[in-house]
Amino acid sequence: MKVITLNIPDSANVDAKEAAMLLAASLYEKGKLSLGQAAEVAGLTKRTFAELLGSYEVSIFNYPATDIIKDVKNA
Repeated sequence: MKVITLNIPDSANVDAKEAAMLLAASLYEKGKLSLGQAAEVAGLTKRTFAELLGSYEVSIFNYPATDIIKDVKNA
């Protein structure tokens, strides 16, 4: 696993745990990490991470809208 060091301004008022959750949620949303991988980055269990995704406005259902439209047309 890569280790990344970031300098975040004090004015951002973000601690390391929240920064890890923000990064993990973003990478999960973009499809770069699986749910399990993102949970590991955030330092949480899969269940806890999945439960917290909504508070970061990230859907647990990482399914592109274009695929949903295709599925509806083919139904």
